[in-house]
Amino acid sequence: MKNHRSMFAGLALASLFASVSLANAAPSDYEFQLVKGEIQKADAAVIAVKLIDKRSGNPVDHAVIFSTRVDMQPDGMEMMTTPAKAMPTTEPGVYSFQTNLSSEGNWRFSVAAKVQGEDGTIENKLVFKVVQ
Repeated sequence: MKNHRSMFAGLALASLFASVSLANAAPSDYEFQLVKGEIQKADAAVIAVKLIDKRSGNPVDHAVIFSTRVDMQPDGMEMMTTPAKAMPTTEPGVYSFQTNLSSEGNWRFSVAAKVQGEDGTIENKLVFKVVQ
């Protein structure tokens, strides 16, 4: 019986340390990734990004996206911007945005978010190509 109590106490302590380390994740432990690196030119194009926890590789749901920007900075036209409207998604950790991608070329999607229960802001600038 004493052996079982020691084992239970050890497991409880290990789970406590695991939960403390997860709660102290840094913004650099998370990353947005493009779902597709090439997107068709369209008035109602969709940019989809996946937020992952780099420590586990798992998708992260329920992040609060509070800033987005779509521009042509990679082709030297940073002032050419278009708004991005958040869309519902059914895939875990995937966040989709509808936008007007009116020109072929290289575009940049900048996104900033907060993960619930974590300090700091996750920010990524992702470059994708718009094709005919």
